[in-house]
Amino acid sequence: MPEELNVVGRSVVRSDGVGHVTGRTRFAGDLVFPGMLHLKMVRSPLHHARIRGVDLGEAERVPGFVRALTWRDVPHNVYTILSLIGVEPEEEFVLAQDRVRYKGEPIVAVVAESEAAALEAVAKVRLDLEELPAVFDVEEALRPDAPVVTDWGNNTFMFEGHPSRRVRFGDVEAGFARSDHIVEAVYNSSPIEQAPTETTGCVAVPEANGRYTVYTNTQALYFSLDNTAIILQVPGKRLHFVGGTVGGGFGGKVDVIVEPIATLAAMKTGRPVRYVFSRSEEMQVSSTRSAWRIYMKDGVTRDGHILARKVTSYADSGAYSRQTPYALTKHAANAAGPYAIPNVSIDAYCVYTNRTPASAMRGFGVTMASFALEVQMDRIAERVGVDPWTIRFINAYHNGDRKPHRKIAEDATLIETMQAAAAFVGHELTDEQKAMTSAPRASLEGVR
Repeated sequence: MPEELNVVGRSVVRSDGVGHVTGRTRFAGDLVFPGMLHLKMVRSPLHHARIRGVDLGEAERVPGFVRALTWRDVPHNVYTILSLIGVEPEEEFVLAQDRVRYKGEPIVAVVAESEAAALEAVAKVRLDLEELPAVFDVEEALRPDAPVVTDWGNNTFMFEGHPSRRVRFGDVEAGFARSDHIVEAVYNSSPIEQAPTETTGCVAVPEANGRYTVYTNTQALYFSLDNTAIILQVPGKRLHFVGGTVGGGFGGKVDVIVEPIATLAAMKTGRPVRYVFSRSEEMQVSSTRSAWRIYMKDGVTRDGHILARKVTSYADSGAYSRQTPYALTKHAANAAGPYAIPNVSIDAYCVYTNRTPASAMRGFGVTMASFALEVQMDRIAERVGVDPWTIRFINAYHNGDRKPHRKIAEDATLIETMQAAAAFVGHELTDEQKAMTSAPRASLEGVR
């Protein structure tokens, strides 16, 4: 017999809880090693510019300056965060090469004996930049005359040859034609910073056996190790990543940003190197949740059944794609919501602008889809003249329903969840709603 569950429904003491509340937990930024150097970054003051020159003369004369790293020092300077799962093309530079594409993009890494010396040297690096036109709005970025952010001539990520992630299910125009009401709206969100208590950072330490130990607060330890190995063109066995204690992440520490350049600096100097974001850097250049613009159009019968849903979404990935193409796939799979809609059309665009690159944050892609479609459900309820609970009960998935991306709903439980939620908040459901279940139905058309 399997052992009975002994965790669900019980209070369990966190293994790291005592260390956190007593201040004894050691985070990546707390670590100190003999001879440790400090790395700080020279960043672009412009949103879009051509790099015409970099003058390190004054910086090199700062007491405590050790060395600087430019793109020429990085073995594989162009990459994409998702290269490990086959998402291409490689497009983001570890250190900017010919152009900067967002304000704060790293250009030169300065390594010094102290943090103060590194900051002073950074301030004395002279950049020769030719400012270029920039674009900050997703729809403006798609215009033919928009400044081009990418190297391939258009400002969208390409999905199997298409400029958007597409879902087609049924005949959406025919669904609109049969509808009694058309409900349209646009939903916008701004970039959202995760704001972790501990800023992004790591310490890279050379070991006597030729390996490099990297103490990092990444959320994706082996993901970071493998990408660092690719960027530095070294076997993965030469890298030993130590993590596990993350002072807040929420998706914002899944990108491989600090580890490659800190490890490279340790290789070049033979000494431990600390690279930790300041709070201003965390707010300016760490990946945010994407800004989204979502257009929704629904065709609805007079009794509230949704016959057709058309969604056009634009995710602002910023200057590089990072996790946004993956978020778009999740978004497109969920933009119709947990509702049985027989005709669906979805186009989700990953758009490049001259903003800070966006990436993961708690349910990225799905969260903004849920926000838009659930507000849309309330709009539909108001238009039809039913309460918001009813509009969801009559359109909810049942087990066996086919989703727009061709997956069969299993263990849907939306109806049962709404029943439990109604009981919890004291909302009185109708007898019909109380009797409903997510059991399979013969066909979707049978209830239309």
